[in-house]
Amino acid sequence: MNHHLLFDVLGWIGAAALLLAYAAVSFKKLAGDAVAYQLLNIGGSVLLAANTAAYRAYPSTFVNVVWIGIAIFSIATRKRKRSP
Repeated sequence: MNHHLLFDVLGWIGAAALLLAYAAVSFKKLAGDAVAYQLLNIGGSVLLAANTAAYRAYPSTFVNVVWIGIAIFSIATRKRKRSP
């Protein structure tokens, strides 16, 4: 598989993961603070960040890296709230 095709496939999978996460929250299948939702955000954003970095679309890469950080922070905050 050539370099461009690989990063295109990764980007499309990432986009699908983010859309799936958004749809799941919009249709009340997942809560906005659910770990599954945040993991979909992390996975999708990692793949999209790889795609956008490969194509040197750095503003989009930046947005996806921030998106990853927000999701990780959300999971960490949720775990801290549950700890005794």
